[in-house]
Order: sequence, then C-alpha cells, then structure tokens
Amino acid sequence: MTYYLTISGPAGSGKSTLTHALSEWMEDNELDAIKVNFDPAAEVMPYIPDVDVKRYVNYHDFMVKHGLGPNGALTASVDYLINYVREIRDEIDELKGNYALIDLPGQLEVIAFRQLGPTILKELTRGARSAMLFVLDARLASEPKSAFSFALLALSTLYRVSMPMIIVLNKADLLAEEGGQARDLNSILSDKVYLIRMLSDEYDCIDASTLALFVDADVSEELCKAIKVALGREMVPVSAKLGWGLDDLYAVIQRALIGGDDFLTEEYSSRV
Repeated sequence: MTYYLTISGPAGSGKSTLTHALSEWMEDNELDAIKVNFDPAAEVMPYIPDVDVKRYVNYHDFMVKHGLGPNGALTASVDYLINYVREIRDEIDELKGNYALIDLPGQLEVIAFRQLGPTILKELTRGARSAMLFVLDARLASEPKSAFSFALLALSTLYRVSMPMIIVLNKADLLAEEGGQARDLNSILSDKVYLIRMLSDEYDCIDASTLALFVDADVSEELCKAIKVALGREMVPVSAKLGWGLDDLYAVIQRALIGGDDFLTEEYSSRV
C-alpha cells in the first residue's frame, strides 16, 4: 500500500526542499519515498524525481503554441494533466513505495482554486489514503495579519481538496537563530509566531478582536474560532533545510493517515 502526501502552499514556502528532506528522512528510516514532481514549469529541484509530469506536458510548448505568458502557460499545462492522471498513477504504483510525495506547483491557485485542480488530485489519489502538507514560511506567520491571511488560505484549500491537512511551518531555524540559545525551540517559536499562539488551546480568541485585523472586532474573534477548530489539530514547525522537526512531522502524518498508530509497512522496502 502506498500512502499519498500532497505537498502544497504558497510560492517560496519551501515545498520542494521539504519534499527532498522528508524523502531522505524516510529512506534513512527504511521507508521508500517516491518523489513526484507535479510542476510542469519546475526548472531546478533539490531532488531527482522518480516521477516527473514534465514527461507528459511541456510547459514551454504551451507558451509558444498558444501565445501564453508564464502564469497562463502553467495554468494550462496543469489543467492538461487531467489527460495523463492514469499514466502518472500507474508510474507511481509500479514503483511500489511506502509513500508518494507529490510536490505541487508553487502557484497554489492552479491546484486549489481552479475547476480541474481538485479533480486531478482526487483521481491521482483515488483508493489510497492521502493527506496534504500545507507548507508556510514560519516568518510570514509571525505577524497577526499575515497569520490570519495564510490560515484563511489554508482553510480555503482544505475545503477545495477535501483531504486531511497538516500545517507545516517551515524555516523555523531562521526564527530560532533570532531567538538566541537560552531557550528551547518551542518556547522561541511560541513567542515569535502568532499563528502558533492563535491555534494553541490556551489562546482566547477575544484577544484577536483587539487586533482590529478586519472591519469588525467580532469578525476577527469568530474567524479565529473557526480557524482554531478547522486547523488547530495538527501543526508542526520544521526546518527542511536542516532536517529539524521531521520526526514530529512523521508522527503527525501517521495520525492523519491511519488514525494514530505508528505503523511502518515494510511491504515494499526493497525498492531499488
């Protein structure tokens, strides 16, 4: 059985770096990770993909043949992948890995907000247990306004893709460096990252209303409550660059996929 992890989030959050780091962590722990590049426009990646959608869709051809700009060509080429989902899934199945890590395009809207995006993901993961890692830059989640904005983006994506979601706060090492060495990482991040505080059990959403983030204070409070219920269950700070937090992330992945048991399948651990 192959479990599917779709890796999404805003551009620049470190999705490809996390794909690489998580695949290496899994291999070190005797799990086979199939790395899938799902971005037709990706030029440079920190890993060699086992499955690459660029075999099926040529992003540059869309630009030339249809006179499209970069964003339009990416949108069109991802939409066109609906014609090859079966072949891509067959490639993944043939590799017989424990996990398939689906590295989605940096332009989040082409997967989460277009008509075909959720359909493509649904067909790709059909019959398999799957979850989405929604990657955010921890630094951008530090300020209240940005934290609310990214939380709403994650919530909107959750409604569109309809699969368990884990919020991954990447680049936590950069905030830890700013915090000095006197305290542990969790304490530093709790102080510095508003999104972590807001989603904690101790945070009272009445405090959000005083920040005047929206037109009405009551809106801020009610949005805070909704975000806590929808997203507060699973959030993990990591550093994909340094490999921090991947043990914790894997534990949360297990809870999302199989309900809390630390299950390590070894059915396909001999893939070469």
